[in-house]
Amino acid sequence: MKYDMIVVLGPTACGKTALATQLAYRLNAEIISADSRQIYRRMDIGTGKDLSDYVVNGKKIPYHLIDIAEPGYKYNLFEYQRDFLKAYGDIKQRGVMPILCGGTGLYLESVLKGYKMMPVPQNEELRRQLEGKTLEELTQILSTYKTLHNTTDVDTAKRAIRAIEIQEYYREHPQEFVDFPEINSLIIGVNIDRELRREKISKRLRDRLKEGMVDEVRAILDSGVSAEDMIYYGLEYKYLTNYIIGNLTYEEMVAELEIAIHQFAKRQMTWFRGMERRGFTIHWIDSQLAMENKLNEIIGMM
Repeated sequence: MKYDMIVVLGPTACGKTALATQLAYRLNAEIISADSRQIYRRMDIGTGKDLSDYVVNGKKIPYHLIDIAEPGYKYNLFEYQRDFLKAYGDIKQRGVMPILCGGTGLYLESVLKGYKMMPVPQNEELRRQLEGKTLEELTQILSTYKTLHNTTDVDTAKRAIRAIEIQEYYREHPQEFVDFPEINSLIIGVNIDRELRREKISKRLRDRLKEGMVDEVRAILDSGVSAEDMIYYGLEYKYLTNYIIGNLTYEEMVAELEIAIHQFAKRQMTWFRGMERRGFTIHWIDSQLAMENKLNEIIGMM
């Protein structure tokens, strides 16, 4: 086989998990997640883990980098690269094909391009300087750095400050990084029509609320994780926490969260188009194709 790994990427609600698991069943492959929120245990409905998709025709598809950290922990890109390499090495050593699947552009690009990261300590002085700035102001500061930074998931001031802290550290410290292996990957993108994507996002949000997403967040808060830590994770966890602690009414929470998820999906697509401009070849497959046709198209590329 000419590829070391297959990648399945796309915006939220495009059906990439179902495609990746069906492909894994066909190829006897294993999934490595590239989702910055699915790494957390007990954050299931809000992150869209869809673990039922990992059982295909009665067979459980092995997956990695899901449910590996406790809520409240600040997992970072350096840790993701470390954990990815461990999972990737383990899978390859057993002669199995890894399928990297997810929508967190920074995670995907950091392993595909082999960006060499290092752990970054907190910079209390910088944090004090940035305290009080709006998310818009922080995003503008972040855009001035030339090195890789994550704008996809930066939807709270706290996350933006951390991203600036990381960029500032890299600027001040010439990297002495470990070597990252070159991975020859077939990159598949699931292309979904914008209006269909919006429709699916809206329906999925309402379905998840019916499935108990509010209770999921409430249970995590009741377990001792602070509201501030939950808000840090953004999107569902930000808005549902604000509803639970009384900052938003239920109607405000649903309306604002729906808008935020639509904006998030748009930022994801902007990131993927940027990856193409940065030299990645993404083979886009229509989300509306029958599953069998999608699988045959991908296998035909291999």
